[in-house]
Amino acid sequence: MARMKQRTIFFATALIAVLAFRDNARANDKCLECHRIAEDKPSVMFLKDIHYSRGITCAGCHGGNPNAEEMEQAMDKKAGFIGVPKGDDISRACAVCHSSPEKMKSFGSSLPTNQWEFLQTSVHAKLSLAGKDHIAQCVTCHNSHGIVSIKNPSSPVYPLNIIKTCTQCHANITLIKSYNPSLPVDQLEKYRTSVHGMRNAKGDPKTAECASCHGSHDIRSAKDVKSKVFASNLPGTCAACHSNTDYMQAYKIPTDQYEKYAKSIHGIALLQKHDAGAPACNSCHGNHGAVPPGAESVSKVCGTCHALNADLFSSSPHKKAFDERKLPECETCHSNHEIIAATDKLLGVTPEAICSKCHTGTQNVKGYQVAKKMRGLEDSLEAIEKRDKELVNEAEQKGMEISEAKFRLRDVRQARLQSRTAIHAFSEEKFTEVITHGLKTAAFIEGESENAIHEYYFRRIGLAVLTSIITILAISLFIFIKRLEKKQINNN
Repeated sequence: MARMKQRTIFFATALIAVLAFRDNARANDKCLECHRIAEDKPSVMFLKDIHYSRGITCAGCHGGNPNAEEMEQAMDKKAGFIGVPKGDDISRACAVCHSSPEKMKSFGSSLPTNQWEFLQTSVHAKLSLAGKDHIAQCVTCHNSHGIVSIKNPSSPVYPLNIIKTCTQCHANITLIKSYNPSLPVDQLEKYRTSVHGMRNAKGDPKTAECASCHGSHDIRSAKDVKSKVFASNLPGTCAACHSNTDYMQAYKIPTDQYEKYAKSIHGIALLQKHDAGAPACNSCHGNHGAVPPGAESVSKVCGTCHALNADLFSSSPHKKAFDERKLPECETCHSNHEIIAATDKLLGVTPEAICSKCHTGTQNVKGYQVAKKMRGLEDSLEAIEKRDKELVNEAEQKGMEISEAKFRLRDVRQARLQSRTAIHAFSEEKFTEVITHGLKTAAFIEGESENAIHEYYFRRIGLAVLTSIITILAISLFIFIKRLEKKQINNN
């Protein structure tokens, strides 16, 4: 108890000392005193600056002697006066404190001390048009005088203001074309159409803005594997908010999207197999114009990749039925985030089949009968394909020439894959046409394989018969010779 009391007294004393030092520094800052008399804008803004509130004087950034009465002494280079820093010297001046854990701690700050390090590896670290300094400096986003906490609504990087701060450059066509002509400059317009942008415009600081997805000091190109918006990193970036139950509670939307996506065929391809071409969140929802697709436009979103499936569905009888019931097209059968691999089990009238959700023996009977027949045809082709593979392997193992039949197996496989696409037309005629082609090819393979196997056995039997005949002739010849030899011996 006594030790705790001692610690309390120590920290209280230290705090008083820091406050006293801060107030003393303020009182003796002759630079600020003169500039306030002149009523120049920097001095007025500095009075609201977070650095001023922490006891940092003008000399903290500009150098010199803030206690000197004479201007020449205060701005003497021997006293460390550097004037107004230019280019990278600006950020280096900030880094003197912001990269030092000890100094930041002495000011009572818990801010991270790696911002300058991150900035140097970010996309903004590219050379400016002058070719000497980084594109962006600390003051580009935070201002030079009048800097306030990011939590302060007046800060340029406050969530409701950062959009304007970023677009000062990113909506400037002339400037952006100077650095990257392929980079779009309409992000702000798109963002304002998104759910995030609309909520942000209404004053909700919790919704995603530029830094939420791209980062702040460590912004990297979307093609950089370390970028927060790189394809394989993007789902995790979105999940930072959308999987946070407490954070999303006020928005009344599910928070299991990432969990479902990670188990989906798209998520497995991207997150486990590292296929950068696999769909991520932005593939369906958009980037800056992020918004969930409406029921009628789901197929258009899916159709950007699954074009043939979407075209077949658009001309199918289900298109009209789905529109009447306002059902999302692809999503109704395949789900949205937890999209599973399409297998034959989805087709038909069994309990696990998708068709059986709407079509039964007593409801929507025509669709029930068609689904049942289509599944029967699919199963027949699968069974025959399996049988053909066994026949081809058997013939090949017996050393028979079977290359043509083996090559045609690909056509059967292709017919099965095409049939899965043809399902989306929900036309018995079109589906049967694809399956029939596969069945005909399978019949050819079966005939070729069986003929090769029969020929193998025919050759074996023929070889056995021929071997037997040759053996008999050899034995007969041997006996005949022996008899001749015996007869010659007797005659002698």
